[in-house]
Amino acid sequence: MTGKATETITIAAENAGLRLDRALAAHIASISRSHLKTLILAGQVRIAARTIRDPAVTVKSGDVVTVTLPPPEPASPKGETIPLNIVYEDDAIIVIDKPKGLVVHPAAGHASGTLVNALIAHCGASLSGIGGVKRPGIVHRLDKDTTGLMVVAKSDKAHRVLSEQFARKSEGPLKRGYLALVWGAPDRPKGTIDAPLGRHAHARDKQAVRDNGRPAITHWQVLERFHGPGRKPVASLVACTLETGRTHQIRVHLAHIGHPILGDATYGTGFKTNASRLGPQARAALGALGRQALHAYLLDLEHPETGDVLKFQSELPGDLRRLRDALHTESREAGPEPRK
Repeated sequence: MTGKATETITIAAENAGLRLDRALAAHIASISRSHLKTLILAGQVRIAARTIRDPAVTVKSGDVVTVTLPPPEPASPKGETIPLNIVYEDDAIIVIDKPKGLVVHPAAGHASGTLVNALIAHCGASLSGIGGVKRPGIVHRLDKDTTGLMVVAKSDKAHRVLSEQFARKSEGPLKRGYLALVWGAPDRPKGTIDAPLGRHAHARDKQAVRDNGRPAITHWQVLERFHGPGRKPVASLVACTLETGRTHQIRVHLAHIGHPILGDATYGTGFKTNASRLGPQARAALGALGRQALHAYLLDLEHPETGDVLKFQSELPGDLRRLRDALHTESREAGPEPRK
């Protein structure tokens, strides 16, 4: 198969009321249910003309479902010439400053054009194989549209040692720091969010605070507050450090305390109208952003070979700097913040 193929089925009466992924698995024996779930989450399944992204949607008898099947992927990713901003490199590790829009490793909907493809081209066969053929050298991840510092292992020993550092949480020299522009302003200068995270009960591509989730701890500190008309705080620049590294952790935690990240289309949808409280310059910068305003600015780690503590910092990228500067300018023009 050289291109995408489609398979169209009609839901039988005996499968009415089933979850979409279960109903498809009953009709398409050649594709596993887990693969079907992945296709649904990637937007490759339609009921009539409507794209469905929730595997738990209930189907009805007679529903006509179309599944788009991507062409078979190669057994392992291929190297691709993709520019990398390399901050540090030796025989054991490589530290990169990831740009926005770059997916870390191949997955459904992103079979190529990933950081892994770029690393294979740059490093050749020297990447650690512990992560498997799809994730060679990958010790931790950043979301597609989160920018900033990442370390990658170039040897199996480096991969094991780095993985142990990430697993030790707050113990040891490892430190990961993020800068986020968030809606509103917390009522105190700093704090800790200790809230377990798990998969969202209904939207399976999202995370949520759940009592039975995995432990997740985020420390935060307000660096700057921005206010607008009426002297009310409209946004803040917040620094976050992680004790754990759960999927979407900072994004979910900040939304959980009522201060979602600007531009976060997944966890900040209820705050879209807040853009009307911004001045024209900040509103234009936010509109041009097209992603969550989150940047991994700090990474400290112990070198897996020498034991030396390496410290890296990355400045805000241009799009976030423009948004921050616009917020700062409009806040200053609005006058001094009132005394409490």
